[in-house]
Amino acid sequence: MMKNSVSERSFYIESDEDEEKFIKQEEDDDEGNASDSSQSSTENQQQNNPNSYTTTWPQSYRQSIDMLSSVQSPGLGFLGTPTLSRLSSSFISSSLVRRHTPEVLPGLNKPLLPTVEDEQLPPKRRSSHTLLPPRKSSLRPTEASFKASQLMHETPLRQSSFGQAVLNGMNVLCGVGILSTPYAVKEGGWAGLSILFLFAVLSFYTGLLLRYCLDSEPGLETYPDIGQAAFGTTGRIAISIILYVELYACCVEYIILESDNLSSLFPNAHLSLGGLELNSHRLFALISTLAVLPTVWLRDLSVLSYLSAGGVIASILVVCSLFWVGTVDHVNLHSKGSTLNLGTLPVALGLYGYCYSGHAVFPNIYTSMEKPHQFPMVLLTSFGICTLLYAGVAVMGYTMFGESTESQFTLNMPTDLLASKIAVWTTVVNPFTKYALTITPVALSLEELIPSNQMKSYIYSILIRTALVVSTLLVGLAIPFFGLVMALIGSFLTMLVTLILPCLCFLSITKGKITRLQGCICAFIIAVGAMSSGFGTYSAVSKIIDSLSR
Repeated sequence: MMKNSVSERSFYIESDEDEEKFIKQEEDDDEGNASDSSQSSTENQQQNNPNSYTTTWPQSYRQSIDMLSSVQSPGLGFLGTPTLSRLSSSFISSSLVRRHTPEVLPGLNKPLLPTVEDEQLPPKRRSSHTLLPPRKSSLRPTEASFKASQLMHETPLRQSSFGQAVLNGMNVLCGVGILSTPYAVKEGGWAGLSILFLFAVLSFYTGLLLRYCLDSEPGLETYPDIGQAAFGTTGRIAISIILYVELYACCVEYIILESDNLSSLFPNAHLSLGGLELNSHRLFALISTLAVLPTVWLRDLSVLSYLSAGGVIASILVVCSLFWVGTVDHVNLHSKGSTLNLGTLPVALGLYGYCYSGHAVFPNIYTSMEKPHQFPMVLLTSFGICTLLYAGVAVMGYTMFGESTESQFTLNMPTDLLASKIAVWTTVVNPFTKYALTITPVALSLEELIPSNQMKSYIYSILIRTALVVSTLLVGLAIPFFGLVMALIGSFLTMLVTLILPCLCFLSITKGKITRLQGCICAFIIAVGAMSSGFGTYSAVSKIIDSLSR
């Protein structure tokens, strides 16, 4: 069995008496586990022991992603919960630095070891699908593993209803990508719009594959857990890094988004500091960064979590504003557009792919559901509604603005109309509520790597979060191309997270226990994802380089 590090073992110890009890319990556990440890190799223990899923970096993934997506956290309410205090360690009062408050660790009021009655109870999660047979673990859950799971990773309580799960799914899927769907039609042509529906179907299927992977063995709760079950610790770390890079890139997009929309509202704004001249784009990028910086230091992000949960409402409001401008205000060019643009079609691949970058959160949504057998319908409903919104905006926006369509349709809307102002200001305000929640998982993963000394952790936490925010500003200023950066993210990262990795993990976990049809479908999805990623990434990088050289 994997042993916790010294710092991990002392996370929740606050008195000498507690420490002595804790050490004594660990010694007893070690003696009881000696015979079990000889039954399998270290690698099999690492992959199959449920305890290893909660003691391997990143340990903060589940709670931080729950916070980002407004998924109901264990034992707490639907949106914005006190769990945020545990995770927001900028003014450090979290489990990562040995300190806690009574609200943070309610699990300590429960026995650390399971009672006889608990052991006789059936597992909390049962597979609602018979595709995968139960995978036998080479290790039995020991008392130490139960203790570790109580201390370091509370068992998720299934309390989210069907409606809550659908809203969470839509909140994840329906983001800033909706602003660029008309631009994607411009880049790919009308025929390229079929790619949106193809990606919707494939992404829905891979979402189901993630569920099958979660059901394959006990202890799997998150995407990194699936990666560890499929490819060991290396898979967990690799997938985690990819997911965190995607979140970081989204924060860069937020800065570019703020800069573009605010400069469209105030095009004449500028600032001169000595010999430094800041035009409207750079000025508003700097102002936006300074505005979001204090939010990443917040100890409690519950308010931001409440506001960010309104992302679905914000998206619908922006969509309604676009249709109002086109149908009521009669801003309609009746553009026929082009049927197919092969030269820029790879850019459209990345833009359409970005629209379905929610797989990092789907496992969290599934494990939080009260009735997990409803998860396929949750996915179907979320994907169906969001795809209709994407397609409607794409058709309406490209019809209205034609070949002059910008990377964000809000930049094309007449600034003198009320509906346009509503759309632009909604687009401006929404990222301010999401930036801190998006960058926090990245910051927490880095904070896990710092020394556990409280003062050092406090200082390092502030420095890490500030450095992350400043770096997103620098990257946004260096590559201020919203559409091309989104295409790059969608091609390189989203294709991996959404299409390729779910299939690879599924094939690795099932290990030949699937039908030939399922294998062919997975091979097809991997091929589509790999080709889209290759062509899309190359095209996006080439266009970014060309734009920078002008």
